[in-house]
Amino acid sequence: MQIDPTTLSIEDRYKLLIGAVVPRPIAFVSTCSPNDPSVTNLAPFSFFAGVGSNPMTLLFCPANTPDGREKDTLRNCKPVSEGGQGELVINIVPHALAQRMAACAEPLPYGESEFDLAHLTRAASVKVKPPRVAESPISFECRTLSVIRTNPGQPAGGNIVLAEVLHIHAADGLVNDRKHVDPSILDAIGRMGGGGYCTTRDRFDMPMGRKALG
Repeated sequence: MQIDPTTLSIEDRYKLLIGAVVPRPIAFVSTCSPNDPSVTNLAPFSFFAGVGSNPMTLLFCPANTPDGREKDTLRNCKPVSEGGQGELVINIVPHALAQRMAACAEPLPYGESEFDLAHLTRAASVKVKPPRVAESPISFECRTLSVIRTNPGQPAGGNIVLAEVLHIHAADGLVNDRKHVDPSILDAIGRMGGGGYCTTRDRFDMPMGRKALG
């Protein structure tokens, strides 16, 4: 089968992306209103990755709404120069939070908080205004470096938020003295296609380079 993406509907392109690019880690992003820090938002995004370690940088991609508007998360975390608050916290989702994370995809009116809907705990951050999710095993306080827009103002247009990590909260015992994260304690989940998810409990090790060939 040969597929030309320009011949597909936006919905069909999306289904191909989320079905083939798997598993995807989940950024559970907490932000606050640029006008009132007490107005908080919490939403999951599975187009999420690390960018680099110098400086420590992450990215996630909140697509535009079906009518081309910015989602609340982007509206809040975009740089101050663009009218946003310019900060965010990326919380990692363990299996124990799966259902409450999924509940936060509910399209609430702006100003109503998903923290309250999902009965999650706001915990004060150290260097940024948005709160972190207290139940998350590791959270990254970030400031927004820039937003790259692939199709501004258009339905499902992509937005890449580049965020520099300023501070990290990790559960006791999660990170050892060598800064290795224990995957069994993290117990992160990933996103598959459609409504599918996966755990990270089935793992294997192998060397890099030529040694991987045996």
